[in-house]
Amino acid sequence: QVQLVESGGGLVQAGGSLRLSCVASGRTFSTYAMGWFRQAPGKEREFVAAIGWSGAYIVYADSVKGRFTISRDNARNTVYLQMNSLKPEDTAVYYCAAARTISSNKLNYDYWGQGTQVTVSS
Repeated sequence: QVQLVESGGGLVQAGGSLRLSCVASGRTFSTYAMGWFRQAPGKEREFVAAIGWSGAYIVYADSVKGRFTISRDNARNTVYLQMNSLKPEDTAVYYCAAARTISSNKLNYDYWGQGTQVTVSS
């Protein structure tokens, strides 16, 4: 079992930056691939970024490529999402999740955090 808790969300002006953190507890965090997803009101949850267990493999959604950076620190059981050049369309609840292997498909993720709100004003 893995428990995930996100933090770092908030209100930011367009063009600004935020860094989200997700702290994991439970067994064998370092063996899981980690992903970030987001969900805006009235929309389905969508893939943002993912990172493999060692950090060697990273995948981004086209909508965030070049602006967001995913990283992990296995010694601290933490995955990060650095978000730069934020746009109003980035507004959503952001969730971290754990999967057996790196994937952009939310159906492959076994554990989910509670979410943290990111609001980007224009």
